[in-house]
Amino acid sequence: MNKTLLFSKILIALLIGQLAIAQDTPFNCDYNAYLFQKNDVYAIDLASGNSYEVAKDVTPGNINAAAYNPADGFIWGSLNTPTQTIIRIGQDFQVTNFTIPQLSNSNRYVGDISADGIYYLKSGGTDYYKIDLNPQSANYGQYISTETLSQNINVHDWAFNAVDGNIYTVEKGTNILYRINPLTSQVTALGVVPILTGLNYTYGAVYFDADGRFYVSANQTGTIYVIQNVQDINTLSVIDSNLFAFGPASSSNDGARCPTAPVLQEICDNGIDDDGDGLVDCDDPSCSGFGNCDVILPPTTANDGGLESNGRLSKAINKRNYNRVKSGYKFNPKKAKRFTKNNSQSNFRSVNTAESASTNTSFTLQDFIPLTTINEDFAIESTPTDLLNITNATEVFSVDYYQNDASIASILALKTENGVYEHTKYICDRLLGAELISISTIMINDEEFVKSIIKNIDGSFEYVLSLSAKEVNNQANFEVESHWNLDLYQENVTFYNFQIWSDSVDDLYLLAQEVLNLLDAEKTITNYNLSEAPTVFVRKGKYINGMLDLQIINSNATNSVTFDAGYRTSETNDFNYTTSTIDLNQNYITNVQLPTGNLFDIGFRIGDGVNIPDDLFMSDGPWGIDDAQPNTIVNNYEVQPNTIPFAEDVFPIERNITLNATTNTYFAAYRALTPRFKAVDVTDYNVLKFKAKGTGSLEVALVKQSITNWNEQYKATVNLTENYTSFSLPFSDFYSDLSAEIDPDDIVTLVFTMVSEDGSTQTKEMNLQDLRFERGLALSVSDFESETNQNTLVAYPNPMSEVTSLNFNATVKENLTLSIYDQLGKVVYSQQVSASVGKNKVSIQRQNLSSGLYICKLESVNSNYKSLKLLIR
Repeated sequence: MNKTLLFSKILIALLIGQLAIAQDTPFNCDYNAYLFQKNDVYAIDLASGNSYEVAKDVTPGNINAAAYNPADGFIWGSLNTPTQTIIRIGQDFQVTNFTIPQLSNSNRYVGDISADGIYYLKSGGTDYYKIDLNPQSANYGQYISTETLSQNINVHDWAFNAVDGNIYTVEKGTNILYRINPLTSQVTALGVVPILTGLNYTYGAVYFDADGRFYVSANQTGTIYVIQNVQDINTLSVIDSNLFAFGPASSSNDGARCPTAPVLQEICDNGIDDDGDGLVDCDDPSCSGFGNCDVILPPTTANDGGLESNGRLSKAINKRNYNRVKSGYKFNPKKAKRFTKNNSQSNFRSVNTAESASTNTSFTLQDFIPLTTINEDFAIESTPTDLLNITNATEVFSVDYYQNDASIASILALKTENGVYEHTKYICDRLLGAELISISTIMINDEEFVKSIIKNIDGSFEYVLSLSAKEVNNQANFEVESHWNLDLYQENVTFYNFQIWSDSVDDLYLLAQEVLNLLDAEKTITNYNLSEAPTVFVRKGKYINGMLDLQIINSNATNSVTFDAGYRTSETNDFNYTTSTIDLNQNYITNVQLPTGNLFDIGFRIGDGVNIPDDLFMSDGPWGIDDAQPNTIVNNYEVQPNTIPFAEDVFPIERNITLNATTNTYFAAYRALTPRFKAVDVTDYNVLKFKAKGTGSLEVALVKQSITNWNEQYKATVNLTENYTSFSLPFSDFYSDLSAEIDPDDIVTLVFTMVSEDGSTQTKEMNLQDLRFERGLALSVSDFESETNQNTLVAYPNPMSEVTSLNFNATVKENLTLSIYDQLGKVVYSQQVSASVGKNKVSIQRQNLSSGLYICKLESVNSNYKSLKLLIR
């Protein structure tokens, strides 16, 4: 025989043999659960709930009744077409078909395989089939018998428990756990599963682990529940059940898993990530309600929601929050109007009444707000109408739902006329202290939406979903869009946007379903344009001293992602852009630090170029200007990066400002300590330090969240000169009409104010640099540098209420005369002062002086001290 021909035949034989081996490779009890959605296959890590697609379109027809076969290590399933067909699936997801003539033509969607390789397969009703799938059997691949359950149960999947050899399942509607004896077909009801009480889901995928824990997945929400040690349960037992994880939802769901493979469990009080999902102790859903772990905490109110997903908004949002703080605004749910469908439309407002009239419709946003859907005790209106002037919303309405006097859910509805609403909670919250615990799908009206679970900085959990509806077909119908990325929404159209968050995934499902039903009742929904969730996403992150610190979750074993970012170093600088690659090395969790340099805000996207990317936005606590007075004109406003690197043991207040304005009243610069104007506890520090120069007196206020009367906020005053001075203000020097010393446990913002004391039009300037809170010794009102004018007087505080301190430097030891003049030039106070070389302080009592402006003069033979303006309240 020709050697070439012989070699070719050998090579072909080897290739055929290798192909046969590949197609015949079993799964051999790996740790994954496999979820079949129609003819696509997903691998699920039960510990985290994360899933990724491992095979697509593995066979014509939909796969159901999927089951792992302990006797051969393969996964088996039943097809709806061809009828009377079951399939064997190898590790490479190649399929082998088996025809079983005894099977009916109906869809078989319940199935599992016993330890000895017998396939228990059923559709509706009480009858089920037994098929021999033991490769050691002479009847391998053949029908055995048709058996009948002792009672009819409405179930959609079942599974064998390797511990006791029985079949277990949970019934839709009743949520009863059943045990089925595979030898006698006897069905035993073990009781309602507590964690499922009141739910009406289809449990289309169920699994076991080696210890007899039974995992039940709800099709509609993707939630995975666990029932502990089912082999020990009897009709008198208390069923131990809980949330476990959040997986993908589907209208067609079936699961298969090796029942003797373990599932890692989170120990809820040891401070360790035991199951490897990146969530420690109470952060893990499987710890919900265990020990000291709360079941859930109430979500935030919609009155606070709806803000900050892009750089355009940060300035306006900052001013909105500052005005809320300055006016003492606090939303009080106890005084809010109860929401009923008969309420007036007073909170349904438009920025432009004429524009609103031109686009008038027969419905209002309130028409799409559900009531009694989640059995709330009552609902209140919580509309944040101040969103209208700072976002692209033209109409807004929101409701908070209450049960047992606690908020359990919120809906924020907004109309936008130039594209989708600009904010989603998951885009910005993760870089502000919140964590994205999970991203997964949820099936609502047979459509697949994306839901996320957010752990807020205060420890509360929120289940979040957003959707938007637009009118189509000449305004005859609605089309619904929902995307993770805002740039996927259609541009320049009117949207009715709904952001829904709740303290439970079940209430989220019900509220979103009812919103869709109400939309459909108004105008039939003819199309859904929905996109998937990102498979690689940032769970949490923060910006610290020129570095982005990110934790990235990689649910589909991606090797690397591209990091694309646009950023600004300050509020008044232009955007810069950067691109880099982040190596993930297929790891599930990657902690990465990305050098960015000084930042004010940054928007970035990470993605693998194939799947949906993840988008994030972060804005630091911004600087803002209070120029609200009618005759105040801002001449120059600049924000620049710091001039010094901050030490690790300080609380930095990043970025320096220059503000020049003309006024006959006042103007101010303010700096929020956080992007959301949230209170910060700075009791670990006792001094505010900064460098400053400018014209005249500068009032510094530490604004406490707990004080609603602006006049009672704690303030101090320094005198600015044309040269930079380093100021060190101890907290004890901040005064208030409350008289008590400040407790800096809830500082929201710093406010720097310059006043025209006599009401004339004046141009003033402040230059502030290197602000920070420190823990240390504050020398006095100011720590003078060598460049400071030695003949400067500083009164502290100024304005004064009852007492102030006059501070100055002396070059020689001498006796001085301190005189205070009123505005008519009359001496109203005089005192002899003995000055020593260096820093000096003189205490001045108010005595009988009335409120007003006074001039302080220090008369010296050796020095020419500048006069000081002193304002007495």
